[in-house]
Amino acid sequence: MKQTIKKTLLAVFLVLWGAGAVYGYFQATDSGSKLKTVTIAYQKGDPIDLAIQHGELSKKMKAQGYKVVYRQFTDGSAEMQALAAGSVDYARTGDTPPVTAQAAGTSIAYIAAGGTREKGSAIVVGKNSSIKSVKDLKGKKVAYTQGTSSQYFLLKALENAGMDASDVTWVNMKQPDASIAFGRGKVDAWVTWDPYTAQAQIVQNAKILIDGSGSSKNREFLLSTQKYAKANKTVSAYLLQYLQEDMAWADTHRSEVIDLYTKSLNMKKSVVKKMVDRKPFSMTAITNQIITEQQNIADTFFDQGLITKKVYVKNAVVKVTK
Repeated sequence: MKQTIKKTLLAVFLVLWGAGAVYGYFQATDSGSKLKTVTIAYQKGDPIDLAIQHGELSKKMKAQGYKVVYRQFTDGSAEMQALAAGSVDYARTGDTPPVTAQAAGTSIAYIAAGGTREKGSAIVVGKNSSIKSVKDLKGKKVAYTQGTSSQYFLLKALENAGMDASDVTWVNMKQPDASIAFGRGKVDAWVTWDPYTAQAQIVQNAKILIDGSGSSKNREFLLSTQKYAKANKTVSAYLLQYLQEDMAWADTHRSEVIDLYTKSLNMKKSVVKKMVDRKPFSMTAITNQIITEQQNIADTFFDQGLITKKVYVKNAVVKVTK
């Protein structure tokens, strides 16, 4: 009899325990499922990278019901491919990738704009190079990355110097590969952006031939697709608001920003300091002036035959509202 009672009590306990476990599972699952996932593509050293290190963006988005997932890429061209494939919801790039992506048929949506990066964008040459001006690049090998701000920068630099695109040998390489090729003397010059520019200056003793001033603003953008952006305007509004807050914080806490980037980039502090010292921190809605800047890039690429479809940037802007 006692044995039967024990077995009965054990069975009841197991049933109750199982029910509790199942209830707990569903509670945990339901709780997690309430958070909508938002995936953002970024590059090391950009505003999203800083937001990741600062930690406030993820916290604030979670409080609004969103779980932010971050995916790292080496350049904006790769980010645009991910955006077109639907593997990310947003992408932070420079100014040229959205133009080439739009021309290729990707339904790009401009969500927000960051600061310009003229001082951190540069054509660099070796310390002992005989190249003293852009005109001296004639007949030389110049590394760049197709579909990125470096391509537009080199075009404008040559144009401003009264040269044709055909006056140099264009060597299309991913930026990490370009860094190696430049260090080994396989190319005569390299068109790049921070943190690569700062790294080249300090680690490779490179000289800046010219920076982006007067040639390329290399403004930063937060982008999405038209379909996603129009269906998720509240998400975009929160991202704009919280990134604005992050950038405002960064602008007045540069020493802390240097520490955060040093950890993230795994670079010398002196490299990171050079990058941060010349980097503007901001995030704003898209303005008419910014649309004009982008349209100039689109028109240049079309005129040069680099894109075969006329791009109208204003048609790709999605106004952000909650």
